[in-house]
Amino acid sequence: MRPSKARLLAGLITALPLAAPLAAQDLTDLHLNATPRTPSEARRVALVTAPPSDPTLPQRFELRSGGAATVRVRTGNDAFSQPSANMSFEDQMDFRLGNGLFTRLWVSAPSSTIASDGLGPLYNARGCQTCHLLDGRGHPPGPGDDNAISMFLRVSIPAPEGTAGPAGIADYIATLPHPAYGAQMQDFAVQGQPAEYRLVVDWEEIPVALAGGETASLRRPDWRAEDLAFGPLGDTAMLSPRVAPQMLGLGLLEAIPVADILAHADPDDADGNGISGRPNIVWSPEFNAPMLGRFGHKAGAPTVMQQSAAAFSGDMGLSTPLFPDSAGDCTPAQTVCRMAIDGADPEQDSVEVSQQALDLVTFYARNLGVPARRDVDDAEVLRGRAIFHQLDCASCHQPAFVTARLPDRPEQSFQLIWPYTDLLLHDMGEGLADHRPEARATGTEWRTPPLWGIGLTERVSGHTQFLHDGRARSLLEAVLWHGGEAQTARDAVVALAPDDRAALLRFLESL
Repeated sequence: MRPSKARLLAGLITALPLAAPLAAQDLTDLHLNATPRTPSEARRVALVTAPPSDPTLPQRFELRSGGAATVRVRTGNDAFSQPSANMSFEDQMDFRLGNGLFTRLWVSAPSSTIASDGLGPLYNARGCQTCHLLDGRGHPPGPGDDNAISMFLRVSIPAPEGTAGPAGIADYIATLPHPAYGAQMQDFAVQGQPAEYRLVVDWEEIPVALAGGETASLRRPDWRAEDLAFGPLGDTAMLSPRVAPQMLGLGLLEAIPVADILAHADPDDADGNGISGRPNIVWSPEFNAPMLGRFGHKAGAPTVMQQSAAAFSGDMGLSTPLFPDSAGDCTPAQTVCRMAIDGADPEQDSVEVSQQALDLVTFYARNLGVPARRDVDDAEVLRGRAIFHQLDCASCHQPAFVTARLPDRPEQSFQLIWPYTDLLLHDMGEGLADHRPEARATGTEWRTPPLWGIGLTERVSGHTQFLHDGRARSLLEAVLWHGGEAQTARDAVVALAPDDRAALLRFLESL
């Protein structure tokens, strides 16, 4: 297998001497080999990303949600699985190799092949595609279905008072892995090992009256960890259920300059609109420095590579050069688990997922193309778009960015994209709170999720279940769960006339 360009680039980056750890206010684009924008380019960027002067009219270029990387909409369920449209023929081979690794089912060690063994000892899934089926979003267990594949529980305990964050990151909320269950609870295990728990949920229906005589119903989850194999969790355990998110457009989100994201931050609500986006600053073992968090429900990972490596470790118990522990999330208290045979091999960098394999998976994840918008000039969609802006939804779901100019990543270089996210943390209120901090994110804060592709969820994933734990069964329910900074917008949606509310939802479905 020839080395991928992604691996060669990673090698060049990691070979560079690292400066002293950066303070949070000195964040830079460590992960990008970006060419600085000229003053002329900066003016053009400001022009094309400015709010529309008339939101009832379509904007130029918004059909191409991912810029030149945008892919045509497929009629089947593979709409999220296409390579960036501007990818070279040569690089499509790397994409296919990465897809092969993404869809691979891993087995426990030892096995007849060193390329696929090392699963576990504890795991949530045997492959990336198992959770991100067809590169779409996961879902919670259905009625009478105990199968929690495509979601899991994060777990941690508070750190002792006064514990400092890494490199002195301001406002970092220090936590520790659970002493018995680690940082993530796994509901599967290899032969001879007990699974840690079984995920159970009960639902409570909550009626919501809407203007115009309509009604909706929200389901409030009661998540429980049962059949605990290593003793009780204890009173200090903080649990957070997480559903696997959709995969598309990750490389484009990674290519947005840090400065452009921080320009939307307003932690003290200086403009008085009630919305206070904050960046999550996290530690990067990839670059040995604090970086802006972009990925995950609380923006806990700064790069696609780190997110991928963390999933290999936590979800499948597979070691990588970034997270080299072959026991995965097995804790010191799980002595039999830590003594299990692993799949690390000298031919694979003495880990279970080699750097080359990690680079290929990262390249694949970066280059899953964003489908084109639909119905951008439809009258109802345009009316819904105007309502979206009137209700100030675009303050968090920022429509457009322009990516950095990247000589080494042509697919993501200098593209006008429409992800509808600011990648910042927002307080969403008690209704959605998990009360589990992550880096600088509090227990009520969540990253604004990108909306591109959301209207194709049912086509790809076979369901319409949204939010971090899949509790919302429709886009309307997802909106009605908004609280905190979004409470005013949520109440305005409740008060809309039925046809205006339908137009808003029609707009969201066009994304």
